[in-house]
Amino acid sequence: MSSKGSEVIIDSLRKQGVEHVFGYPGGSVIPLFDSLYDVKDLKLFLVRHEQAAAHAADGYARATGRVGVCVATSGPGATNLVTGIATAHMDSIPLVAITGQVKVPLIGNDAFQEADITGITRPITKHNYLIKDVADLPRIIKEAFHIASTGRPGPVVVDIPVDITLAEFKGEIDLPIDLPGYNPSVKGNVKQLKRVAKALAEAERPLIYAGGGVILAGASDQVRELAKKCDVPVTTTLMGLGVYPETDEKLSLGMLGMHGTAYANYAVMNADLIIAVGARFDDRVTGRVDAFAPYAKIVHLDVDPTAISKNIEVDIPVVGDAKHILDGLLELVKQKKHPEWIEQIAKWRRDHPLSYADGGLKPQFVVEKIYEVTGGDAIICTEVGQNQMWAAQFYKYTKPRTFISSGGLGTMGYGFPAAIGAQVGCPDRTVVDIAGDGSIQMNIQELCTAVQHELPVKIAILNNGFLGMVRQWQELFWDRRYAHTTLDCQPDFVKLAEAYGAVGMRAEDPDEVEPTLREAIGNGRPTLIDVRVEPEENVFPMVPAGGKIDEMIGPKEPELL
Repeated sequence: MSSKGSEVIIDSLRKQGVEHVFGYPGGSVIPLFDSLYDVKDLKLFLVRHEQAAAHAADGYARATGRVGVCVATSGPGATNLVTGIATAHMDSIPLVAITGQVKVPLIGNDAFQEADITGITRPITKHNYLIKDVADLPRIIKEAFHIASTGRPGPVVVDIPVDITLAEFKGEIDLPIDLPGYNPSVKGNVKQLKRVAKALAEAERPLIYAGGGVILAGASDQVRELAKKCDVPVTTTLMGLGVYPETDEKLSLGMLGMHGTAYANYAVMNADLIIAVGARFDDRVTGRVDAFAPYAKIVHLDVDPTAISKNIEVDIPVVGDAKHILDGLLELVKQKKHPEWIEQIAKWRRDHPLSYADGGLKPQFVVEKIYEVTGGDAIICTEVGQNQMWAAQFYKYTKPRTFISSGGLGTMGYGFPAAIGAQVGCPDRTVVDIAGDGSIQMNIQELCTAVQHELPVKIAILNNGFLGMVRQWQELFWDRRYAHTTLDCQPDFVKLAEAYGAVGMRAEDPDEVEPTLREAIGNGRPTLIDVRVEPEENVFPMVPAGGKIDEMIGPKEPELL
């Protein structure tokens, strides 16, 4: 049988198990959207801006572990995806972005709504394709999903000219992929694993430093088993929150780095062995590179060989999938206790807990109440800035894929559409976007998407009237010169939510927070809560730029911890 290219795209997506797509129509994708019109087993969620389609697909992927899919038209539709693609690229999220393109004969002629999206996205994708023959459609789409989801995951762009979607296709849909040279390492080198086991047996102050790669590899259980078997404390990156349960106050150190816990940073700087798993030693973690972990032998387990020794020189590299590597390591290591090391960390925890001063409605208090009301069982998405850091610090994550945030790129406007994607992928879960009053306005139009598709996402705006994190830097390092960070003109968020057909609520007093949250979470509708928090509250601890990670500014500014 013959079929149109647009129908081949849909059949190819079905073959990959795709059930949900996020997108926005336009001239070059009309054939694809027309073919979707009568399809019942593949649902498209209409967003209100293409950037939101990419973020929603990204949030869907993070929450479910499946490849997220977004669709946009040529030219401005495709370029509006770029920020979302770059966000997924920086955090290694499996994403397939299908973009329309002008007809093949018009490519390169500055046709209406033409943009070289493969050229534009080459630095921010794992791979991309421009299809010029309808016969290549099924193979390329299959390859795109394979590349996006294997090895170190990442986004793949498939650019499809409109005449290809209209062309007649004759042939097989389920074609073999053709990727010579693409063969990511899975199992770690046995000799290297034996070196790791020996180093762990000899260490007196070991530490596991777990990143988002652990979650992507589905290796959280292995990290937990290794930590308990060998009595090794665990600290995580922002992307690694949920790898190890933060309710375990003996071995969980929470997040490390610029706004990490003091006890995690002290542990890193005093450890004699650091086992880094699925982490990339980014600058927000290491602080001053030449002063990072001065006493530690460093082991780095990662599926991406280019990540090893890229930022920090390591002593024992192991390339492979985290789950396979840790399974192999667990067979080699023996039980061991480190009572003195564990007690030292407990002392740091007692002396330098996460804390905040009383007085007024504090954003940290709001996050703690969200944790209490949800029982710690929600999927928490965030925007970027102070709201993101407070969400990382004051909500206790116990499971992987429950903290969803833009880490590497720090994309404002990410959290709400990502929460929509997470809610689509996990319809029975409570999904909360912890937002700032600045970042929420970047994609607030997606309230329409949530209302139209009856997605009961909750937004808690920590409304401080500022672009909070930039204001914090201006306060601490720029003589309080709040250059264009004061948000003097704000909408009435409650009325705005109601205008979109969502529920709008407000809390202005600490006593109002818990009942407002309980009502919002229980109402089964998209709900926005405007929480008026203290305007000049800061995120602490804080490592100043260029500083060592054990030189932190504490809540009593500018006292060093």
